[in-house]
Amino acid sequence: MSELVLAAYASESGQHLVREPRDGRFAAFRRRFDAAAYLATLKGAGVRWVARSAAAFPPLLGSIHDPPPGLFARGEGDVELLGRPCVAIVGARACSSYGRGVARTLARELAAAGVVVVSGLARGIDGEAHRGALDADGLTIAVLGCGIDRDYPAAHRELARRICARGLVVSEYAPGVEPAPWRFPARNRIIAGLCAATVVVEARERSGSLITADFALEEGREVFAVPGEITSSLSRGSNALLRLGATPLTAAGDVLEALGIEPATPVRPEVSEPAAAALSALADGAASIDELVVRTTLDAGTLAAALAELELGGLVVSRDGLYRDVMPAG
Repeated sequence: MSELVLAAYASESGQHLVREPRDGRFAAFRRRFDAAAYLATLKGAGVRWVARSAAAFPPLLGSIHDPPPGLFARGEGDVELLGRPCVAIVGARACSSYGRGVARTLARELAAAGVVVVSGLARGIDGEAHRGALDADGLTIAVLGCGIDRDYPAAHRELARRICARGLVVSEYAPGVEPAPWRFPARNRIIAGLCAATVVVEARERSGSLITADFALEEGREVFAVPGEITSSLSRGSNALLRLGATPLTAAGDVLEALGIEPATPVRPEVSEPAAAALSALADGAASIDELVVRTTLDAGTLAAALAELELGGLVVSRDGLYRDVMPAG
């Protein structure tokens, strides 16, 4: 139970610890620590503990140079999910509509192929990655930078509930630990450590997503970056990753091929006939509403409703008056 003692002590003392400190304070804490009572309290709160030495602890995470003492977990998913093929999808909190759509579509297609999608429950790209996996009735894991009993940010409480219905929310931090800026980079090493590959969708120059990518590179894992507009500040970090040798990502198949996983038969979500016509028209490239009226022969009102349906489904994004298919087939 030494790992549980360490995790509990780290939470109480507000420290980041992966090894037992050799001081009197920790020794005193260890002597009075009641592991059975602590585990009973966790169980009562619906929280499980997976120690670093346990057979269920994910091997990929255990192989990083500073693995956590263990993981606290909540949710209906089996802890064996932690050891299944996982891919991280991370990126900017204040992302573009294009980045939002790409993250959701990638996650949907990866989850449909049986991959567990991992992200950090943050606003923006993280949230869309979780939602995309859920769209496919797939599995997703959220890694927190605070105590396991917190839904952070609070705005994602409902999203966390949906994740827990089939997957897991995990943290190296025990219940009661408040979010703090320094905990999130530490959290990012767990996101990268759980995964065979990390995908950066959009990232500014000093984005926390680049920290996740750096951790993945240090551990010899695959890193992909979605190419972005060279004039956009949201793409500077991800485009810099490409200059440094990250693999350009143009479709979910790029990741699946690298991991040796067969893609699922691509299935578009069911949409109305006008929406299908608009989507087909966008295969020829981005277009304005006026251009789509010509391409589809739909009247402006019907077309506007169809485009709204596609945007809500994460299939199409609009920017600067143009609509584009998020991830065109082929």
